[in-house]
Order: sequence, then C-alpha cells, then structure tokens
Amino acid sequence: MFKQLHRPRRNRKSAAIRNLSEETQLTVNDLILPLFLVEGSKQKQPIEAMPGVYRYSMDELQKVVARAKELGINAIALFPALEDASKDSMATESRNPEGLLQRTLRELKKNHPEVALITDVAMDPYSSDGHDGIVEEGVILNDETLEVLCKMAVSQAKAGADIVAPSDMMDGRVKAIREALDNEGFEDVGILSYTAKYASCFYGPFREALDSAPKSGDKKTYQMNPANRREGLRELQLDLREGADMVMVKPALSYLDIISDIKKRSTVPVAAYNVSGEYAMVKAACEKGWLDEKSSVLEILTSIKRAGADIILTYHALDVAEWLNQSSS
Repeated sequence: MFKQLHRPRRNRKSAAIRNLSEETQLTVNDLILPLFLVEGSKQKQPIEAMPGVYRYSMDELQKVVARAKELGINAIALFPALEDASKDSMATESRNPEGLLQRTLRELKKNHPEVALITDVAMDPYSSDGHDGIVEEGVILNDETLEVLCKMAVSQAKAGADIVAPSDMMDGRVKAIREALDNEGFEDVGILSYTAKYASCFYGPFREALDSAPKSGDKKTYQMNPANRREGLRELQLDLREGADMVMVKPALSYLDIISDIKKRSTVPVAAYNVSGEYAMVKAACEKGWLDEKSSVLEILTSIKRAGADIILTYHALDVAEWLNQSSS
C-alpha cells in the first residue's frame, strides 16, 4: 500500500475541521433584499413567475422590512410597479415628490432609520416605452436621458434614499448623477452603479413584476453583450473614474467570471444581482422535487460570493437569513 504524504482529505475529516478550513463564508451582512411596491393598502400581490415574491403596498411593506431587520438584513432595494396611466415617454412620475417611491422612502426612513434604502435609477418602470432611456424614432438617446436620471436621483435623495443605483447603462451617468447630487447638497448619498449589466434573458420575471418590458425593440444598444468579458473592465474603469461608491454585475450566476474579473480590479465594494430568472429556475426545480431548496440556494449564493461579490442582491434573502441564523444558533 502506498504511503500518501499529501492528504487533502484531512481537512475534510469532520464538520469542525471543515469549518476551520472554510475559505468562503456567506453571512446575513452580505444580503440586500429587493422589494416591489404598489399603490393602495393591504396589498400583497403574488408574482406568478416568482413564487414567494410579492408586490407590497406601503403598509404591508413595513411588515416585511421589520421582519428583514429581525433577521439581520440591513439593506433593501426598492422597485415601484406603476399603472400605465402614471407612465409617459419622459418618465415624469419618477421625480414626483409625492410619487409612490418617494412616499415609501419617507415612511421607511421614519420607521426604520437604520435600514439602508437603495433606489433604482432608470426610466423603464416609469416609461410608456418600457426603455431605460428616452426613445426617439426607435433610438435610445443617451445624453438627453442623463438629465432625466439626474432629476430622478435627486428626487430619491430628497425623499431619503441612502444609495442610488443607476441601472440604465447610459454612458456617463455616474459622473452626471454624482455632480447633480453634490450640487443639491447630497454629498453623502452613495452611488451603486450597475457597472456590468448584460442584455440577459434572465430578467423576464422582473419585467413581469413591474410591467416594464420594452414596448418595441430590445435593450441591446445599451445593455452589454453576454459574449463580452473585457468590456466589463472598461465599464469598471469608467465608473470608478466617475465616482461610483460601489459597482455591480448583473446577472450573477451566469457571470461569475465577470464578478471575479471586477473584484480583482475594483477599489470599491462589488455587488452581484442574483436576478429574477435565476430565482425562478431554482423555485421551479424545487417545486418539482428535483432540487433541495435550502442546499441549492446556499450553494448558489456561496458561489457568487466565492467569485468575489461582497454584496448580493437576492430574492432569497429572507429565507437565507433564516437559514443562516438557525445554523449559528
């Protein structure tokens, strides 16, 4: 029998030793909980393509945020779902001080001041065209859109946003938003830039949740080509130069290489968005009995963190927080 000098299995011998040699640890502090908003009261509207995820009216949302706090989740990302009557080609409702998002921000800041409130800066939830920018004869106008995004970001900051997160992928928007915030006295409001946001097929359930799909065309002239890797580093360089406080890769699971690349070169925290399609796939497989939900979700999120994400936006956040708290108790 051969004598083995190197036996990696020694570090897998028991749970105690495996824990000592564990390289990556997922914690509740890594999580951001995305939440969908609707007008009204006592509203908890299920989203068919995202089992267990709902659109909440403000009163119901308060309960979810309180529960998140109990579990140790200290940051939420808010996405308003509006009726078509509130939408127009210039996303005017996005900067309405009495709009759904702004009212919700004020209430949350009053009732849960310790929770970090993160807001989406993009036109599509408010746009009758369903695009992230102004549409003119089928073309998405970049520089004209920046003016709208700046007004939107300032409106969100005034209402209580701690971090604004431009997801639009217009060129130069981080610099423009930083200047707009600073000029209005919001130097302390952070920018979490969707740095490498790909034109992915995995956004479908999210667009159902907000009814924000493009009315014509697609988003390939501004969101990134899924075949491109080096382009993400170019976007990172620009966002850091323009003043991003955090950067993001979206989606996460199909872009672990991009997360790794950006982590190696970023001087600010790196976030990854475990998007709606990734969530829906796991839920569907678990409902069929093909996967165990807890183990598969924890493995997926651990892989995202192992790739380099410091922060993970995920619709699994409440469940994951419960599982992690149970394992530590």
